[in-house]
Amino acid sequence: MDMLKPFENQKYLNLETFRKNGQAMPSPVWFVQDGEVIYIRTAANSGKVKRVRANPRVNLMPCGVAGEPLGTWMPAIAHETSDEAIFAHVRELLLEKYGSMVETYEARLREQGNQYTVLQVEFKPT
Repeated sequence: MDMLKPFENQKYLNLETFRKNGQAMPSPVWFVQDGEVIYIRTAANSGKVKRVRANPRVNLMPCGVAGEPLGTWMPAIAHETSDEAIFAHVRELLLEKYGSMVETYEARLREQGNQYTVLQVEFKPT
């Protein structure tokens, strides 16, 4: 049973986080996989990161660029990592997968005065 199979050869996934009132908030994001872990790099001050900090339970689904469903929701656990080695590794994986678009988005984020963080997402057996 490979929980990551639906994400193979996909460019985007929908990360569904939850507000304090329980309302689901889906966000299409870039992602990379390393072993049994999915990594999502995003702006540290984004709503999805704030929601993960408050509630690590998330759902994932492969999707198109605009979030259109390409599968079914799968429950997972996400947490923010501060490991610099993981940051560097995730950046390399992103560059391999998405090419120069990564550097374009990095420059835009820097111009806005924002920083990246990395969410580490794992599927937990139920």
